[in-house]
Parts: sequence; C-alpha cells; structure tokens
Amino acid sequence: MNEQLRFSPTRIVLTVTLPFALGHFLSYLYRNVNAVIADDLTREAGLDATGLGLLTAAYFLSFALFQIPLGMLLDRFGPRRVQATLLLVAAVGALVFSFASDLHWLTVGRAFIGIGVAGGLMSAFKANVMWWPVEKLPSANAGFMALGSLGALAATKPVEQVLAYTDWRGLFLGLAVVTVMAAGTILTVVPERPGISGGVGGSLRDALGGVRTVLASRVFWRLAPLCVTMHAALLGYQGLWAGPWIRDVERLDRAATATALSWTAVALIVGFLSLSVLVERARRVGIAPAGVMLIGAVPTLLAQALLLLQLPGMSTPLWVAFALFGTTSMLPYAVLQQHFPQALAGRVGTAMNLLVFSSVFGMQSGVGWIIDLFPVAAGGGYAVEGHRTGLAVVLGLQILALAWFLAWRRSAPIPIRVPPAP
Repeated sequence: MNEQLRFSPTRIVLTVTLPFALGHFLSYLYRNVNAVIADDLTREAGLDATGLGLLTAAYFLSFALFQIPLGMLLDRFGPRRVQATLLLVAAVGALVFSFASDLHWLTVGRAFIGIGVAGGLMSAFKANVMWWPVEKLPSANAGFMALGSLGALAATKPVEQVLAYTDWRGLFLGLAVVTVMAAGTILTVVPERPGISGGVGGSLRDALGGVRTVLASRVFWRLAPLCVTMHAALLGYQGLWAGPWIRDVERLDRAATATALSWTAVALIVGFLSLSVLVERARRVGIAPAGVMLIGAVPTLLAQALLLLQLPGMSTPLWVAFALFGTTSMLPYAVLQQHFPQALAGRVGTAMNLLVFSSVFGMQSGVGWIIDLFPVAAGGGYAVEGHRTGLAVVLGLQILALAWFLAWRRSAPIPIRVPPAP
C-alpha cells in the first residue's frame, strides 16, 4: 500500500491541511492588512506613496530572500518543525510593528513578519507532497490555498470593524498572540511522517546542488515568467494597491473600500475552491494543469485591461474578476513538483516563491514610485493617472510573459493536454 494512504483523506485534512492552513491564513492576513490601514500608516508616519509601497513590500522582500534557505530547511527537517518555529518569528515581528513609531521600525517589524510567514505556503505544499498521492497534488494545493486565502477576507471588512474598537497597534498585538497559538497548534497536532518527516540529509553543498538542479531546468524557466508576473500582480494589488485604486478612482470612503476589497477576497477563495474541482474535471477531458493556467490567463489580463478604461461602476466587478481568474497562476507549483523528485519538492516551491515574492516587492514599490511621479489629487489621495500608468506597466509585463510561455513550446515541452481518463 502507498505510504501516503496510511491515513484516511479525512484524517489528513484534519491533522495536516487545517493546521497548516491556519499558518497560511495568517500569512494572507499580514500580507493584505495594509490595504485597509494604509491611511492610518501614512498619517502617523508621514509616508508618501513610495514610502507606503516600500513599507508594505518589505514583507515580500524578506519573504523572498528567505525562500532558498527555507527550501533546504523544509527538505532537511520537515514542514512541521520549520513552520512552527517560523511563526514565532512572525509573532516577534507583529510586536515590533505594533510598538514602532517611525518608518524604520515599521519596516523592521514588517520584514520580520515576512520571514516568519515565509513558510506558510511552501510548508503546506511540502506536507501535501508527503501525504497525498501525486495525482491529487493540484487539487490538494488548490484546496489548501482556498482555506488559507480566508485570511485575505479577514484582512478587509473584519479588520475595518476591529478598528472601530482599537487602533492598528492593538490589532497587531492581537495578531502576535494568535500567531503564537498557531505555532503551538502545528507543533502539537500535525503528525510526523515516519521515514520522511525528518527530510533529507547531506551537506550544505548537496542542498545547494538541489537548488541548482531546479534553477537549471528549462521547464522551470518556461513556466516561471508567466506564473511570477500573474501571481505578483494578484498579490501586489490584493495586498496594497487595489485599496487606494478603489478609493481614488471610485472615490469611496474606507468602509466602502473595505467592502469592495471583501468581495475581491471572496473571489479569491471561490477561485481556489473552484480550481481544485476544475483541475480534476479538466484532466478528465484531456486538459493538463498548465493548460488550465493558460486558459485562466486570458480573463485575468482582460480584467486588468478593462480597469484601465475606467468603465463607470465596473471597478469592483473587474477587481473581483481579476482575483477570481488570477488564482490559476498558482498551478505551476504543482506542475513543477510533479516534474522533480520528491526530495527536491521544498526547493522547487521555494525557488518559484523567491521569484514571485521578489517580483511583488519590485511591483508594489515600483507602482508607488510611478504614482509619485504624478501630482497629488486635489481632493486628496493619489492621481488617477498614476494608478492607471502603474497598472498598465504591470499588465504589459504579464503580456510579455504570456508570449514567452507560448514561444518555448518546443525547447521546454510542458503538456497542455493529457490523454482523457478512461
């Protein structure tokens, strides 16, 4: 019997998926919360758009820089111990952020949070490789993403309601306590997988050799640009710039902006939930996960293009469509994990994450820099032209990445279609 099936699927969900999903929930919440508290941060710290973008993106930079050591740690020590330890680092970051009085310490706290939640996604993907059959990985990963993305929803209207009773500092103190509790849950509930949970041994040289194997793959570099640009656009706007866009372009107040962001978060959850079902059904009719990603790229790019046209009353529905279809950008993780040996699973995911989250850092700070090239709007907020120019640049990069993916069909073959299931 396959060792992955010693536990029933229900038991795997309860003792593996849900505890790791709690950590990823917090990752999403920390990632997106600045979209709601942006006005408070800019007022107290005196930030312009560039400063706000750099502060928020510090999470993504530290997150990205930790990905290569994270992959080696996951493959050596297993996801249970690594994720529990890192969440304690995130709790320290939340405490620093809550007491910070200037941009320097806010950035330090945000960077510690980024390191602490850097394993939220990859530790679960590594656990999925350990516990689920290979053909179930796309669905298992998508289902986990749906659960974790509830944190994006919690970072919108619920956060706005919490701020009616406390300020953003009290919010982060509470998050520090919850993060410690999540670490304890993973450490006590998640089982060890006999023979595998300890990961692989070997020297640092061997571990780095595995990283080089991943980064030298043509298949990796065919998938990476489209995954990176689409996922970075989704995370970057969901986590920061969608809120100011809705505020400045649609002229909505904070409560209405939080409501609009809640709908985009719901779309994200629905997208991931639907994706797990869609991948299975697509496989039955001969469409591989890479083909599903390619199909999803079209409405994702179209929604962003239509946002640039500023169609009356369409901003929120288009952000919802962007989030809904943009979830297909996570499928390359499962595609690549199937392409490489299980012993490299952690380093495969973290190599992709290194590119994705470095790009989110560049995108969030870069859009802020572009916005600051335009005069501040007369009624407050940022210039509409700045928002449109920033999104146009982001969209252009995704279109180039799509062309790259299609151009590499011969030199790095990735199956778009598979034989239909009997």
